[in-house]
Amino acid sequence: MPGSVPEPEIQGARFPDGFIWGAATASYQVEGAWNEDGKGESIWDRFTHTPGKVRGGVTGDVACDQYHLYPQDIALAKHLNLKSYRFSISWPRIQPTGIGAPNMKGIDHYSRLADTLLEAGIRPWCTMYHWDLPQALEDRGGWPNRDLAGYFAEYAGILAKHLGDRITVWAPFNMPWAIAYMGYAAGAFPPCRTSFADFLKAIHTLALAQGEAHRSVKAASSHATVGSAYEMAPAYPKTDSEGDRAAAARYHAMNNVFFLEAAMKGRYPKAFVGEPPYDVMGFKAGDEKILYAPLDWVGFHFYTRRIVSDASNTHSFGGSFSGTEIESDSAGARDPYTQIRAAMPTEGPLTESGLEIWPRGIYDLVTQISKEYDHPIIEITESGCGYLDAPYDKENGRIPDTRRIQWYRQVLAELARAIADGARVRAYHAWSLLDNFQWAEGYTERYGLIYTDFRSQKRTIKDSGHWYSRVAASNRLDV
Repeated sequence: MPGSVPEPEIQGARFPDGFIWGAATASYQVEGAWNEDGKGESIWDRFTHTPGKVRGGVTGDVACDQYHLYPQDIALAKHLNLKSYRFSISWPRIQPTGIGAPNMKGIDHYSRLADTLLEAGIRPWCTMYHWDLPQALEDRGGWPNRDLAGYFAEYAGILAKHLGDRITVWAPFNMPWAIAYMGYAAGAFPPCRTSFADFLKAIHTLALAQGEAHRSVKAASSHATVGSAYEMAPAYPKTDSEGDRAAAARYHAMNNVFFLEAAMKGRYPKAFVGEPPYDVMGFKAGDEKILYAPLDWVGFHFYTRRIVSDASNTHSFGGSFSGTEIESDSAGARDPYTQIRAAMPTEGPLTESGLEIWPRGIYDLVTQISKEYDHPIIEITESGCGYLDAPYDKENGRIPDTRRIQWYRQVLAELARAIADGARVRAYHAWSLLDNFQWAEGYTERYGLIYTDFRSQKRTIKDSGHWYSRVAASNRLDV
């Protein structure tokens, strides 16, 4: 198939001793318990409770009920030989309105979670914010309101003060570009605004918050290391024209490294046509010093690639969306500032979630980031594929999800090649440990290594989970 990896390369792929195998989840997608123990309302609670917003009319009110079932899920993670569990903390569990004294019942929950992970020999890996903003802060203007950078830094400090003796691996935001674009420009995710000015204000607030949270965590915990969980997709120009090559570079600057450049260099990359719209963003003198907070390691996701073309001669803006993967082709440019058209190609086969399988993409992405940022330590924070395989009665309830195994074999072979070529990748987190609530797609997509029956909450390890556990034990793919 196009872009596929030859079988001998998969058979020969090896990962270094000490490589960390993990899996990832997010609070709203797995926890449930949406209004228990003093938790406040989040923007995703408000969104899913609004008719017409989520496929199937479902919510994350219960999801995988991990708030109550986490000991069982951690035992399963240990059974799969995982050594890292990337989870996120729900801000409204800690500060129900986003400000003020912490809700100790919320702190206690994550404290028990961290303790249980450590007892199982699993590294607790914390994303401080995975999209579930306290609704009260959205009512104050949301991420376009610069004040949220300070509120977020205070929240980050609370987490590090209470949990930093056990959690040492922190990332402020999951997919910060998507928070801003999907919520404030495209209107596809809460709070469903469609203002490019709000989008530009939001990305600046998020970048300021990233720097402020970094310092806040380091001040509260001497053990803390701070990295990232950025969405990234390798961008290939549609043609070899100068315009398309420049557009692909702008895509990389905006979608892949906008927040990374801010942290590492205290400046924004060349993501815009012409001068950056600093005035619209609300940029102030001295902001460079706030942005600058060099990461201890760089974390990013991989799912698929983009084909990018120049749209500087078109005048209509807007995109179309699918799940957590965001752009497909549209008639005009995606926005008036980057003036690009980003398409989800279909040269390779598609997963059931509609994403092209292009394993080479992870090699290209990892090696590009390695070169551009002087070979930092890298963690793959999320990576996986959506297939709807279910328990099969004729095989005693087994879940033979062979397509997922093949996806991982291909992608991981390319990651092993990047490591062999000098990339300092130390961890890989499968998305996801469990089938869960997939945002606006509801329960119509399944990404887990473990099957969740959402009626009974029964967990069943898929064949891919058993395979992944053998990989984690052996650091090889021919298992």
